[in-house]
Amino acid sequence: MDNSTTVRIANRKYHFPLIEGTEGEQAVDVRHLRAESGCITFDDGYGNTGSCLSDITFIDGEKGILRYRGYPIEQLAEHSTFLETAYLLIYGELPDQGQLNTFSEAVLSEAALHDRMQDFYHGFSQDAHPMVMLSAGLNALGSYYIKYGRNKREKELEAFDRIAALILSKTRTIAAMAHRMRQGLPFVYPKKKLSYCENFLHMLFSQPYDEYIAHEDVAKALDVILLLHADHEQNCSTSTVRMVASSGCNLFSSLSAGVCALWGPLHGGANMAVIRMLEAIREQGDNGDRFIEAAKSGEAKLMGFGHRIYKNYDPRAKIMKEMCERVLRVLTHAENDPLLDIARNLEEKALHDDYFIERKLYPNVDFYSGIILKAIGFPLNMFTVIFALGRTAGWISQWHEIAADPESRIHRPRQIYTGAKQRDYIPMDERV
Repeated sequence: MDNSTTVRIANRKYHFPLIEGTEGEQAVDVRHLRAESGCITFDDGYGNTGSCLSDITFIDGEKGILRYRGYPIEQLAEHSTFLETAYLLIYGELPDQGQLNTFSEAVLSEAALHDRMQDFYHGFSQDAHPMVMLSAGLNALGSYYIKYGRNKREKELEAFDRIAALILSKTRTIAAMAHRMRQGLPFVYPKKKLSYCENFLHMLFSQPYDEYIAHEDVAKALDVILLLHADHEQNCSTSTVRMVASSGCNLFSSLSAGVCALWGPLHGGANMAVIRMLEAIREQGDNGDRFIEAAKSGEAKLMGFGHRIYKNYDPRAKIMKEMCERVLRVLTHAENDPLLDIARNLEEKALHDDYFIERKLYPNVDFYSGIILKAIGFPLNMFTVIFALGRTAGWISQWHEIAADPESRIHRPRQIYTGAKQRDYIPMDERV
């Protein structure tokens, strides 16, 4: 089999090798195109451009496949936990019991923030978005571990185990404090005896003299949400982390940049859009029937259905649907939420309507995760923060993949200039 391809530019032919991934994906290796021909490729938004070779996550959108390090997401969601999956993503293999115990202990013992970081929150407006504080907080966190955050790659890799654990842990605390600052509530200190998600919920929702104790199904649902969002190949925020890391930047600042990219409504706001859609339907006095018809006619957009990557079905959606049902059984107050009735009606109609079936517009992970987060009590502005907490595990592994590669190079996309040609400066008194 010929593993090369020929590109003809004007009257000359150029030969480039083909790269094949372990799952059969193929790419034309054009790394020497500019040097040999003087031309570059143009791919607006990089939708057809492979920016890296990666061992971390595999997606086949046509077949509805998502695997972390080769393990199907369905198996991980059923048998694993977020912390074990984070270990898998970061280190490449599932841990044995001793490795998992050591990793979990390192993460769970690092939840507390330096006392002076509490003053950090007072510099923000009361209305500051939690994602602003999360991004700034990650950058600020690096200043308390200055020997790991000076962009000295060799020292950062030597201390990688410590940095990865403390970031996974303290990111929760930064997020919880951001929520409480907005609510005008005192900060709640973490409790080492609690699990990863139990501790986060404790720091978020405990009240003076009334400690929040999470139901095991609620904590499990949040754990699964984090697991399902832990990595998703080369999306906008992950590619941002890798691009910043390629400059030699430290892990704290690289992840801070990823948070900023994720905050964009075209990336991390899908489950928020689901709740806003349900609220708009309710305000119109509709149970969802009219909205379904409007969506079919193109007059409305049905949020939380279909996926730009998964052309068949989102493999995370079935898992999240089951978790959604478990949570709603134990959070009985959610049964009185009119949005839940609308959501169930939309789901039922879309799953049995030929229009949606033919177009494979099935409920996706954002549809169910939005309902779960609202039922638990998260305000809308915390939805993307939850996304970021899960994705932190993937971002750490993606940063390490760049940092540990001695042949990695700084990312430097090219452009096609379309502005004015050279022209001479015109003095002010001569301009018309």
